Amino acid sequence: MTNELSQLRALQNALRPGVKLVAVSKTVGAETIRQAYGAGVRDFGESRVQEALPKMERLADLTDLTWHFIGRLQANKARKIIEHFPWIHSVDSWAITERLERIAGELKRRPQILLQVKLWPDETKTGWSARELEDALPRLQALEHLQLRGLMAILPLGLTPEERLAAFQKVAQLAQSLPLPLEELSMGMSGDYPQALAAGATLIRVGSLIFGRRSV
Repeated sequence: MTNELSQLRALQNALRPGVKLVAVSKTVGAETIRQAYGAGVRDFGESRVQEALPKMERLADLTDLTWHFIGRLQANKARKIIEHFPWIHSVDSWAITERLERIAGELKRRPQILLQVKLWPDETKTGWSARELEDALPRLQALEHLQLRGLMAILPLGLTPEERLAAFQKVAQLAQSLPLPLEELSMGMSGDYPQALAAGATLIRVGSLIFGRRSV
């Protein structure tokens, strides 16, 4: 990843204080992750539990590395996710929130979670609508075993830079409008992180700019 390291350093230098870079390491081997760690990255995002666990084992000596689950949450994988990921970005419904809350209590864990929102039509994505979040407020405020930290968003494909900025601003405005602890905004990937940063993102999930393009 020699060529990508220069892009990584440029990206790190461009981030304002308080913004965390989550390197999306799905399909990337443990040794490549170790190289990114050597370049200063401490947060890595995975979307498949079965792929992530062997990497975690091989990189267990990196004690200040933090793993983020960013993929689609499947109910049958919830326990493994709670066991191994201190951050979960893609909590996309009350049903999965309730399941995670129960399992976290059983395991005596307190993962930090973000609620994935879907504020625009997109058949390929899941997430909370603004109305669903409002309706669930009492239940979200009563969570005991999950640390609710903020919102997460993935935009539809094909938007202009101006449309991306407006969409990310809509997410930020929703976070500010709700009486919940939503200080974190996980927004922006390799193709749209500049607009996400302009809208107030505190976590950006960047993969191909760091590790190069992948086939899956």
